[in-house]
Amino acid sequence: MIETPKPKYIYAKYTDRVKAFITDMFMIYAPILYVTAYIIMDGKDDFQSSEIAPLLGITLYGLIYALLLSKFGHTPGKKAYEIKVVDHKTGEHIGFLKAAFRFLAFLFTATTLLGLLLPFYRKDKKALHDLICGTLVVTEKK
Repeated sequence: MIETPKPKYIYAKYTDRVKAFITDMFMIYAPILYVTAYIIMDGKDDFQSSEIAPLLGITLYGLIYALLLSKFGHTPGKKAYEIKVVDHKTGEHIGFLKAAFRFLAFLFTATTLLGLLLPFYRKDKKALHDLICGTLVVTEKK
């Protein structure tokens, strides 16, 4: 049986991943919070006193994030730094459910400092949420 060679990847730099995350927070999450606080609610005081508004904001952000990853393989921040998220076995875009689960796993990973520091100790630069979901963050080849 002839075995096909695994695709070669250029793993995304951790600094690019962090910069992409910050870009996404400004381009996607900040507008969601603004609209929620000042258009849907009566201002920041109502937003801060609400228990459901932050949950609604993070849920909407997670849905948008999962939709973008499943359709394009990247978010605006990842696109800006020329990186994308792929399945570690096939190298293809991940599906919506896997992307949504990856977002949930990221929320868990973000609460554990170890999960975010893991890429410093791995050749493939996988964070804990990448290990859980079977994904890779790679540099897009030109």
